[in-house]
Amino acid sequence: MTAELVRGQNHPLPQTRLEIRISAGNPIVAGATLGDERGTVHGAEWVAHPASPQLAGIEVPKQAAAAHRLAVDLDAMPEHIHRVTVLLALPTGVGGPARFGAMAAPFVAVTGLDGTEIASYTITDLESESAVAALELYRRQGAWKVRAIGQGYAGGLAAMLHDQGLEQGADLAARINEAVARGMARSVAQPPPRPEGDGRVRTAAAGGGTDPAPAQPQTSPQQSQTPPQQPQGTPQQPQGAPAAGGSIDYQHPGRRTAAPPPPPPTAPPAAPGQPAQPVAGDASGWSLDERLYNQVWGMFEDLARTTAAYRSAVDFAESRMEQELDRVLSDPRTRVGPAADSARAEARAKQTGLVEQARTALDRDLAQLIAEAEVVEPALPYAYARWDSPVWQAYQVPMEVPMALRLGDLHLPERTDLRIPMLVRLPLERGLWIDAGRSGSFDGPADSGELRRLSADAAVAIAARMLAVHPAGEFAVRVIDPAGSAAGSFAPLVGSGVLAEPPAAGAQGVSAVLAALTQRVDLVQMAIRSRATDALPPDLDTAEQLLIVHDFPHGFDDRAVTQLRYLADEGPSVGVHLMMVADREDARAYGPVLDPLWRSLLRLTPVADDHLADPWVGHAWTYEPPMVPPGSRVLGQVLGEVGRAAQALRAARARQSYGG
Repeated sequence: MTAELVRGQNHPLPQTRLEIRISAGNPIVAGATLGDERGTVHGAEWVAHPASPQLAGIEVPKQAAAAHRLAVDLDAMPEHIHRVTVLLALPTGVGGPARFGAMAAPFVAVTGLDGTEIASYTITDLESESAVAALELYRRQGAWKVRAIGQGYAGGLAAMLHDQGLEQGADLAARINEAVARGMARSVAQPPPRPEGDGRVRTAAAGGGTDPAPAQPQTSPQQSQTPPQQPQGTPQQPQGAPAAGGSIDYQHPGRRTAAPPPPPPTAPPAAPGQPAQPVAGDASGWSLDERLYNQVWGMFEDLARTTAAYRSAVDFAESRMEQELDRVLSDPRTRVGPAADSARAEARAKQTGLVEQARTALDRDLAQLIAEAEVVEPALPYAYARWDSPVWQAYQVPMEVPMALRLGDLHLPERTDLRIPMLVRLPLERGLWIDAGRSGSFDGPADSGELRRLSADAAVAIAARMLAVHPAGEFAVRVIDPAGSAAGSFAPLVGSGVLAEPPAAGAQGVSAVLAALTQRVDLVQMAIRSRATDALPPDLDTAEQLLIVHDFPHGFDDRAVTQLRYLADEGPSVGVHLMMVADREDARAYGPVLDPLWRSLLRLTPVADDHLADPWVGHAWTYEPPMVPPGSRVLGQVLGEVGRAAQALRAARARQSYGG
C-alpha cells in the first residue's frame, strides 16, 4: 500500500533498488546530493546533476523535463553516505516559470523497479521558491527510510547547495544551469500526431482559426498513482499556457502527445518454490537498449555482492575456527588429550558447515545469474554483443550512437564460465591503454613480439567496434605507427578505407598528426567557451576522433610527448579520444613525467588478466579483451560496411559541393 506523505513524515523502505519518479507541469531540473550523518555535502563531487549525472548508487537525468526518473541503488552507496536528498529546481534563462508558485505542485513518488509505489509526496505551499529539497533518503540503524522535506529556496540552486554545506554552491549552480540551457536548446519537441478523422483537435496556427476540444478536468497527482511519463529532455508547455510565439495550444488536455515507453517484458510465473525465470530486458529504461544496459549492470552488481558475501562468510568461518582453536591451545588442561581432539574436531566441523552453507547460497545465486546470462547474451544488440554473436551477420551502419559499448568481459574465480559484459558509456570519458607488457598475473605468450601483436589486434578490434556503432561520418580513426611494425594488424583498417588517412610513420608523421589534433582541440575549446561554434573553419572535421598510438614512445620527442599528454587530458571533452598501445617499461626513460598519462587511461590487456580492482567490494575482476575469433571474417565484413557507408557519404558531399 502506498504511503502518501506529508511534510516531515517518514516511511521505511522495504528494498534498496528504487526509482524516484517526478511529475510537474513544466520542465524542471532534477538532481541529488549525498551527505554524511549530519547531511553535509563536502564537495561538488557529492552532487549528481545534469552535467555530472552519475554517482555511486544514483543516476539522475541529463536534461530538464516535466517528468523524470531517478535510479537509486542504496546498497551501492559508500559507507560514509547517510543521506540522499532529491533536489528540484526551475531552469533559468529558458523562458519558463521563475517560481514554483506559478505552476502546478510537483509530485514525487518512490517506487520499486517494477513501478510499484512505496511512498509519494505532493510538494505544496510553494510560492517564490525556485528550488526545493523534495525528499530525503536516510540511513538509520542499518536501514533506509524516506522523509518528505519540501524545503524551498527563493535563492535557487545556489542557496540550496550552500545550505547543505557546499561552499562553492554558486559556481556549481551556474554549471548546472548552463548544462540544462544547452540541453534544452538542443531538444526539439516531437509534433503531436494528428488523429485520423478528427478535424476538431489541432493546434493554433498564425492566420487560421481553431476549434478547441471540450475541456476535461486535469487529474491531480494524488488521484493518479502512476504519473504520466515522457522521454527526458522533451520540454512541454502546460495545458493552456502561451507558447513561445504567443499563440495558445488548444490541444485536448487528455490526449497523449508522445507514445509511452514500451513496458519491459515480464517473466512467466514461476512454479512454487522455484526461482523466477529470467527475461532479457526486464530492467527499467525507455528503450530496449537502455533496459539491457541496466540489466547487464544489475548482473554485474549481483555477482559482486553475492561473491563478496561468500568470501566474507568464508573469512568469518576461518576466523571463528582460529579463535576457538586458540582458546583450546591456551588452556593447559585442554591442550592435549581426548578433550583437545574433540574441541579441534568440533571447531573444524563448525567451519566446514559455515563454508558449505555459504557455498550453497553462492551456487544458488550463481545458477540464477548463469540462467539470466544465457537469456540476455543472445538478445544483446551488436554494440553490446561479442564478435561471435549472430547479430553481427546482419550488421548495418546505424543512424544514431548507442548509449554504451562492450570492451570485453569480466569474471571472478568463483565461477569462471559466468562472464559479464564490460560496458562503458559513450562518448568515452577517458582514453584507453592496451598494455603490451607482461603483467605476470596470467600466463600469456612467452614471446614479447607475440604479445605486442596481440595488443595491436586488440586495439583494431576495439576501434572496429567503435566505428561500427557510430553513424557514417560521425567517427574517424587515425593511426600513428612510427616504425610500421603493426602493418599486419592495421591492414583491415587500411584495406576497408575507414581510416581518415594512412597510418603516420616516422617522427615527421607523428608531429603532423599530433599538431593537427592539438589544433582541433584548441579551436573547438575556444569556440565552446566563447559560444561561437558557428565561427569554426568550414573544413574542420567535427566528427569524433580516435587516435591509436602504437609502439609508444618510438618516434616521440619531448614536444610530441607534451602534445600527447594534452590530448589525453583535454581531448575527450571535445571529441578527441586516445588509445595507446604500449609497454610502460619502454617509456621509463622519461621518468615519472608520464605517470599522470598512464593513470588517466583505462588499462586493458590483450590477454586475460585480473588487474581491474573493484574498490567497493574488494574484488579483482579478470578482464578478457574482445578479440575476434580465429578464422572469423566478421571483422572484415563489418569494416567493409563502414567503409562503403563512408565512401558514399564522401561522394554525396562532393556532389553537393560541386552542385553548390
